Amino acid sequence: MNWDDVRVFLAVARTGTLTHAATHLKLGVATVTRRLDRLETDLGVKLFSRHQSGYFITDEGAALLSRAETLEQAGQAFEATEVNQAIGHVRLATAENLANPLIIPALNHFLNIHPDLTLEIVTGADTINLHRRDADLAIRMIKPNHGNVTLRRIGTLGFGLYGSTEYLNGRPVSEQSAFLESDYLIGWMENYSHLPPAQWIERALSGRPARLLTSSLAGQLAAASAGLGLAALPHFLARRSNLKCVLSELGLDQTIWLVIHSDLIHSRRVRAVADFIIDLFEQKADDLAYACT
Repeated sequence: MNWDDVRVFLAVARTGTLTHAATHLKLGVATVTRRLDRLETDLGVKLFSRHQSGYFITDEGAALLSRAETLEQAGQAFEATEVNQAIGHVRLATAENLANPLIIPALNHFLNIHPDLTLEIVTGADTINLHRRDADLAIRMIKPNHGNVTLRRIGTLGFGLYGSTEYLNGRPVSEQSAFLESDYLIGWMENYSHLPPAQWIERALSGRPARLLTSSLAGQLAAASAGLGLAALPHFLARRSNLKCVLSELGLDQTIWLVIHSDLIHSRRVRAVADFIIDLFEQKADDLAYACT
């Protein structure tokens, strides 16, 4: 059972609504809903009956309330002790397109809570091997199938086809791909032809040359923003660049995995960073997965 889910259960029981519980916990309503649904699924019971006027605790929920409060008291006592302090250095490997716009802007509050913790974020092109301890934990789009690692699914990265307002020139957004035959498309250099977005663009080109080839996601964003053509991009990055969605579903959505070396799963310093990443990606789940409506 996840302690964060129990906190949500207690907050909803005490406030009677998702909105008030979310405010109390300083979380989004969507996050509170997901955690409550997860707890009910794990327990196999309905903890609340849902009504327009609020959430009313069920008999099954009431039977668990005192136990949840006991767990809360134990958790507060544990958090108050020095043994729970995260101390040391942690190396996190991730993609630059997740580090710069998403993770780094959220770090100030986290590192203020853990003043004795330092963090190194590795975003280079070099292969990071957790088994060799090149990093303590990593965020990956491809699920590792070997090595002494522990995995957790933390989200979905959604992709769409995007262009600039200048390039689209006021034409209506279409869910049909036929018009792509006359569009400029931005492709990837041959070394990156294995990437799913590169393969999608190659299929859409149907033998035509791409107007421009790049070797980075930053280059793809810059080219699309400059009006050079259409690019297959993550929804959340394209929105930040004020690009317009032409096709919202490309079949390229990728699962985001948090990977931790199994020997470090109980390390307080690594666990603190892992919990921060899990909570951050849970808060940003909708932004990462879905296109603008």
